[in-house]
Amino acid sequence: MSVHHSGLTERLVQHLSVIYDGILTASDYPGLAERLMERMRLNPPHPCYPHQAHKNNWSQSDVVLITYGDSIEHAETPSLVCLKQFLDSHCKGVINNVHILPFFPYSSDEGFAVIDYSSVNEGLGNWQHIRDIANDYGLMADVVINHCSSRSLWFENFVKGEGTGADYFYTTDPGEDLSAVVRPRTSDLLKEVKTDNGVKYVWCTFSHDQVDFDFRNPQVLLAFVDIIRLYLDQGVKLFRLDAVAFLWKLPGTSSINLPQTHEIIRLLRTLIEHASPEAVIITETNIPNQQNLSYFGNANEAHGIYNFSLPPLLVQALITGNSYHLRNWMMRMPPAQNGTMYFNFIASHDGIGLRPAEGILDDQEVAQLLQTMQEFGGRVSWRIGDGGQQKPYEINIALADALQGTTAGKDKWQFARFICAHAIMFGLEGIPGVYIHSLLGTGNDYERLNNTQHNRSINRHRWQQSLLAEQLADPASFHARVLEALTALLAIRIRQRAFHPNATQFTLQLGDQLVGYWRQSQDKRQSIFCISNIDTQPKQLRLSDINLIGTDSWVDLISGSLIYADDVEIALTPYQTVWISNLSD
Repeated sequence: MSVHHSGLTERLVQHLSVIYDGILTASDYPGLAERLMERMRLNPPHPCYPHQAHKNNWSQSDVVLITYGDSIEHAETPSLVCLKQFLDSHCKGVINNVHILPFFPYSSDEGFAVIDYSSVNEGLGNWQHIRDIANDYGLMADVVINHCSSRSLWFENFVKGEGTGADYFYTTDPGEDLSAVVRPRTSDLLKEVKTDNGVKYVWCTFSHDQVDFDFRNPQVLLAFVDIIRLYLDQGVKLFRLDAVAFLWKLPGTSSINLPQTHEIIRLLRTLIEHASPEAVIITETNIPNQQNLSYFGNANEAHGIYNFSLPPLLVQALITGNSYHLRNWMMRMPPAQNGTMYFNFIASHDGIGLRPAEGILDDQEVAQLLQTMQEFGGRVSWRIGDGGQQKPYEINIALADALQGTTAGKDKWQFARFICAHAIMFGLEGIPGVYIHSLLGTGNDYERLNNTQHNRSINRHRWQQSLLAEQLADPASFHARVLEALTALLAIRIRQRAFHPNATQFTLQLGDQLVGYWRQSQDKRQSIFCISNIDTQPKQLRLSDINLIGTDSWVDLISGSLIYADDVEIALTPYQTVWISNLSD
């Protein structure tokens, strides 16, 4: 055994000793470490690299499109081919990564109840279509690691009590103290299952079709290392660990964010960074802000975390015309140290999560947000809170419709407000993730909602390729205008060193009707003042409030307008954003 290989074994043994303390013995760890390396194909003479704690595998040019594999459909063309055609026609040069939401055979939850992790849903295409996309774009894929479908072969074997999967699922006695378990849903936590070995009570964090794995069994960990290795072989470079906060269960506790969960992420990072040093792990943890931040670890867990507080706070600011909560949250967010980054988004296939706003928005402000979103056609999904009470979990609505007005009602500023929301997000510290239905300005899909009776379907529209092409060919259509405006903003963003995901950010105090922050490039050469008017009335920005240096030349990167040293103030129309830089393109 090489010295380098021995070092990797020792590191894995350290992880395993934390995860399986009290479950395995010390003598079990080296053998399990060897099997993990074999599954990831890290056999000798594969070297043990130094931990890449502070290496940035990203830059300001990185933008991620979030989409389902079948967001664009054609009767005679695989949906993944339609997606590739859209990317090449409309995103090339401005969006360089794509997150294809679960593209595997599934039974429910639009892909997040996976039946088979090793194959592509034949309704979308095949692995070659996935590789075709991965050849031209950085590919993000979901590792649906907390649960799988109750229709999977693994769970069928669990019911039979034999074969692979027979011991993969978490069961417990319903008499155990489960009162502290944190739930994102209102369904019963335990599912009664009649098996060949008697009645079992299976843990189901999300739904009774999504049965939770038991990571106390090392075979489950080995199975997921096989899955990750397969994805690497198919070209995946970014791994989204879905619902990972719920991974480790322990009756009598909250069963969320437990130490073993964090250690499993560290172990997976060690394996992945040895297999593919440029790969990136992003954790999807829809939880209160401080808990979410813990998934950075000490730059040794996730490379990136979803910035879950941004969507509810930004929408709340735009519909109230008051940036107070958004500004205060931005001021409290610690800079992401090198080797870590925020994954920013304001819309996704799920809803606008409300747990990340806990402790920030009070009950009255949440109620106002809910009422306004419902008036704009949105729905509310619920969870079980403390004491068994139902609490709002997320708002389900297309972002374009969420921003069609303010708390005073609908108005004429929908387009400007919608673009403003993205301009604010595009300039923030981190990597922007743009949902395809935001890029296209897609509205609420009530037909799909009625057909599925699932609230999240309202923002999971499937475009017919011909109809989308017709809309995008009409420069006056809302969809074409949104696509043009957002890609133009992204084209500017990706050229600015001050928009590097780890460039300095400082929140400006410009009053409640403005959102402002300052970015500075890591080489200190470029500064950008990002300022947005979030009110329905014009606003004057006094240049003295942002301390522009009179000896420098300044330009608004968005409009191209020059800003002179003797200017006292500039006018901002409703929902206008300026990116004032000392360096032009």
